[in-house]
Amino acid sequence: MSRVTLSRYLIEQTRDHNTPADLRFLVEVVARACKAISHAVSKGALGGVLGNAGTDNVQGEAQKKLDVISNEILLEANEWGGHLAAMASEEMEEAYQIPGHYPKGAYLLLFDPLDGSSNIDVNVSVGTIFSVLRCPEGTTTPNEQSFLQPGTEQVAAGYAIYGPQTMLVLTMGNGVKGFTLDREMGSFVLTHDNMQVPEQTKEFAINMSNQRHWEIPVARYVSELLAGTTGSLGKDYNMRWIASMVADVHRILTRGGIFMYPRDAREPEKAGKLRLMYEANPMSFIIEQAGGAATNGRQRILDIQPESLHQRVAVFLGSKEEVDRITGYHHNA
Repeated sequence: MSRVTLSRYLIEQTRDHNTPADLRFLVEVVARACKAISHAVSKGALGGVLGNAGTDNVQGEAQKKLDVISNEILLEANEWGGHLAAMASEEMEEAYQIPGHYPKGAYLLLFDPLDGSSNIDVNVSVGTIFSVLRCPEGTTTPNEQSFLQPGTEQVAAGYAIYGPQTMLVLTMGNGVKGFTLDREMGSFVLTHDNMQVPEQTKEFAINMSNQRHWEIPVARYVSELLAGTTGSLGKDYNMRWIASMVADVHRILTRGGIFMYPRDAREPEKAGKLRLMYEANPMSFIIEQAGGAATNGRQRILDIQPESLHQRVAVFLGSKEEVDRITGYHHNA
């Protein structure tokens, strides 16, 4: 049986689920950009791409050279195809307008061009996260407000992970598919046909160094995990923490577990650390489509009405049983 490439899969989506052709083309363009980013990442020191760029992003974080390179790759790949009305990036303060000499399309693209970039210089897996929304009808010049749609409005989301293999994980609202880059062919090939978050888990991911800053429900839950078979949960758990959301979520998607990045007392005015539009929404869409759950501790992430382009949020996602437990602890606090 012949292998199913991403292009073939997307064409079949058009036939079987009436996926619009321009959405299909958009996903293909994003995938091509991810291949280019994968190539740049793989060069490392040989390509002179390691280290800081000497600039800060909109969040005041020092940008890596590959942050800037990846952002430019995604902008340049997607601006001319006629599929997009505008783009927004975690690395840019304002929405990116499609240059006037190019046609505009019906979709909005949001992305974190290189998630986990603090790991670049130590050769740990990083990735790209993206989300696709429809541009509101009648909008000729999209602005920030055009993007402020709840995660339930996403028509596609995915991530690329640049590790021992480069993979593209994609949902278009009817399950989650995993594609592995065949470098000899130059194509993403379907290798994981129906990705599902395992229901039972013995793993969790959280940055334990922040323990003293956690809210009571999080401290309670993690203490129960650490108690193992002697505690109320009655089983031993392993902790894994890569500090690259793409890598941590990919492990949970394939092996089960719960990923937690809670709000804490260091910056009580902020609802969390991760970005709703560029990280939490697309990852939550993927996890839910794979049978898992995702909340901010109090409500479903996909139901949150965004208030700003760079809004932050607490994130608890993964195996439904565990996410429901920690969410219940927040409700009862």
